[in-house]
Amino acid sequence: MKATTQNPSPILRDHTTTIITFLMVFLIQRSQNKDSLVLHLKLNELIAATQGASNRLINAQDFSEEEIRLLHDFYSLLVEKAKLDNDLGQTHSVEEAEDNHHDKLAAHRE
Repeated sequence: MKATTQNPSPILRDHTTTIITFLMVFLIQRSQNKDSLVLHLKLNELIAATQGASNRLINAQDFSEEEIRLLHDFYSLLVEKAKLDNDLGQTHSVEEAEDNHHDKLAAHRE
């Protein structure tokens, strides 16, 4: 009988440890989610306040994976266009990059 009364203690200790671990993970994730949301808000403010910046990225954290991939492709195109212009900071949007690239090609042909 005495052996059976001592066995619940390790089980109780294991369950208590599991519960405490779960609560700690929950608190850490909640803190990280808050930090992430604050970072998104700050970036949204910078995008909204910057003249010439594309507003399409405000709330990008809410985009679907397909929309994020599409935007990644657009900005990859922007980088390629900027490399052709030998100036990575010259344009602000894919549309501007296309227009500048076509204008430069036309001017070069003349």
